[in-house]
Amino acid sequence: MAAMSTSIETLAIKPLSAPVDAEVRVPGSKSITNRALLIAALANGTSVLHGALFSEDTAVMADSLRRLGIPVAEDPAAERFVVHGRGGPEYIRTREAELFVGLAGTAARFLTALVALGHGRYLLDGTPRMRERPMRPLLGALNALGAQARSLPGTGSFPIEVTADGLEGGRVRMPGSQSSQFFSALLLVGPLTRRGLEIVVEGDLVSQPFIDLTAAVMADFGVQISHQDYRHMCVPGGQAYRAREYAIEPDASTAGYFFAAAALTGGRVRVPGLGTRSVQGDLGLLTLLERMGCTVRRAPDGIEVSREPSGRLQGVDADLNAISDMAQTVAALAPFAEGPTVLRHLAHTRLQETDRLAAVATELRRLGQEVEEFPDGLRITPRPVRSADIRTYGDHRMAMAFALVGLRAPGIRIEDPGCVRKTFPDYWERLASLRR
Repeated sequence: MAAMSTSIETLAIKPLSAPVDAEVRVPGSKSITNRALLIAALANGTSVLHGALFSEDTAVMADSLRRLGIPVAEDPAAERFVVHGRGGPEYIRTREAELFVGLAGTAARFLTALVALGHGRYLLDGTPRMRERPMRPLLGALNALGAQARSLPGTGSFPIEVTADGLEGGRVRMPGSQSSQFFSALLLVGPLTRRGLEIVVEGDLVSQPFIDLTAAVMADFGVQISHQDYRHMCVPGGQAYRAREYAIEPDASTAGYFFAAAALTGGRVRVPGLGTRSVQGDLGLLTLLERMGCTVRRAPDGIEVSREPSGRLQGVDADLNAISDMAQTVAALAPFAEGPTVLRHLAHTRLQETDRLAAVATELRRLGQEVEEFPDGLRITPRPVRSADIRTYGDHRMAMAFALVGLRAPGIRIEDPGCVRKTFPDYWERLASLRR
């Protein structure tokens, strides 16, 4: 870490002296890890999850499963969880539990649906920001399926009480405009309902690739969705997940920061273990990087991004609805591109860890950029980058993405760098490893 000076509250990023040329191993996918943890808890038998992510988000999920009476052993050094599922009909061992979901959206939505399979009363709560994030569509759906789920303050969010005696199942409708996690949560528990599950999507569904990811992990554990598109989904009831050993691939969202570093510096980064067979939607960033002037080499065993130092990044006009977690990464490249960059269809990101559109606009202006903010996106016109202390708003992706600016521009300091613990605890060490 000699290249980066740190204090309790800020971390200064020193520009790279040469284009990056590196192979970077990134931790396991958060999205796959939390899906696999929940499915393994519902399977009959012992599952071993290899290559798993250990972070605040996955710790919340594992701790909550233990509080529900499901044994979960962990070995962070080996990147491995061991989950002892008992299968049905008593999927949830305890009749009463209090769960803390932190700021983990996957854990918040998935656990709320999971406890509806139980037989008892369950209380769930999160951080102050989590108490502002929407839950009303999921609560309404669970009530229609046979549970009693309510927001205790009446705001449609946490804290939440769920009283359940198993889920009957049936047909529900939910708006698709707020979060795909509502739909994934129901799909994950759908096979264990008595009557099965039919979901009708009202309007356009945001972050669609995460539905494909959910279906893929379910299939890996032996359960097929009988019908799936982005308007209508069906899961037959009375199915059982099969316990197994399961390898979790590297996190595509995390890999994106390092691919962007290659784009930014006119260098090369290869991420092994993340290849052409991946179903993670955030690999859609690669197509954008190609449009911006990069070369992408995709192989079954890894992906490499490079850019000729003599070339220039090009601004893009991009619909990021399907890969909204990559919006901050693209925004961090925009100051170094030729021409404006426009980010579209991101209204739902105002409801995430922070109002991400407002936060990105504010911090880019702090860097001297010209930014037009509109309800569902941003237009960024590059200007000379000036030194700044970057606020992160407790949002791990703000910290990781805006640190990339400091690889090119001097005087960039990241406030509250510890917020990366949410999904990537050793991000700063791996970012420092890019130095030769």
